[in-house]
Amino acid sequence: MRADAVPPVDRRPARVAALRDALARADLDALLVSALPNIRYLTGFSGSSALLLMTPLECVLFTDFRYAAQVEEEVGGFASVRIESASLWSGLWSVIAGSAGVERIGFESSDLRHRDFARLLEQGARWHWRPTTDVVEAQRAVKDPDEVAAIVRAVEVAERALKRTLEVLRPGLRETAVAGILERHLRDLGSEAFPFPTIVASGPRSALPHARAGDRVLATGDFVLLDFGAVCDGYCSDITRTVVLGPATSAQHELYAVVQEANARASGAVRAGMSGMAADAIARDYIDACGHGEEFGHSLGHGIGLDVHEAPRLSKTADAPLAGGMVVTIEPGIYVPGWGGVRIEDDVVLTEDGREFLTSFPRHLIEIA
Repeated sequence: MRADAVPPVDRRPARVAALRDALARADLDALLVSALPNIRYLTGFSGSSALLLMTPLECVLFTDFRYAAQVEEEVGGFASVRIESASLWSGLWSVIAGSAGVERIGFESSDLRHRDFARLLEQGARWHWRPTTDVVEAQRAVKDPDEVAAIVRAVEVAERALKRTLEVLRPGLRETAVAGILERHLRDLGSEAFPFPTIVASGPRSALPHARAGDRVLATGDFVLLDFGAVCDGYCSDITRTVVLGPATSAQHELYAVVQEANARASGAVRAGMSGMAADAIARDYIDACGHGEEFGHSLGHGIGLDVHEAPRLSKTADAPLAGGMVVTIEPGIYVPGWGGVRIEDDVVLTEDGREFLTSFPRHLIEIA
């Protein structure tokens, strides 16, 4: 680091303080955090085995021997770390028993597995357990500048990988081979992982919104839908582009134009203060007016961050207002069974007075000769 460089801001104290305020409002003495993305958000720890106990006075992270060095590097002295040789749960009971005034403890009901819930009822029966929903996730929905910067890096990696993939895309390749090419470029360019299995769907299979890459061989005239993402510093991007192998037919041009316009309208109008329902309606009403309402069956978009699908939702039933700092996808699509489909997906960050595109890859119909 240069002598005049500004050190990165440690966001963890503010995040933990906000969580403790939320627990106080919920009349809880502590929260057991089991969702790994939430643990990473609060402490910086990215391992695959952890529990976190948050009380008004303590932040205790439980993990095992495999992560002894990693947890020291990622968490440092921010939390009290316990390396458990037997069970994370044994360590948890010991710490709670020594925490004065901890009686009412929340747990993450959408994450905890049934066998672990049974532990609460049996081994943890002396305390009062209360289910909570989206306590940490609500904080995560609004991204700080460092989080947005990580998503921007993930977008850049994904777009560069797509460019390289389209340069070699041709009839005769299997969908699985195209997915492998794209994923190799993602890795080569710095993606830590894949936020979800890469979707490559060609011809009639492009009408399957979440098709897995299969054995179908790409043919001239096919729509080819590619939905994929990168992960940088734990944060995800999520992008979809649909191309045509060879000259597009008039029907393909017409369908693509409807989705492109729906994407442009929604991306250009979404803003903080609008409900997710209102954002969804911008694209949905246009697609419906063009006669394809029944063929747009999923929601307009979702939040992205440490998870590729997280709050907020942009859907027909999402009445909560959007806020500045949220990063969301805009992904209208039309899917004609047995013929093909089109989806165009961009990542945008909401600002106080509008929105900024994080994706910049061309949105016009690309015809690959």
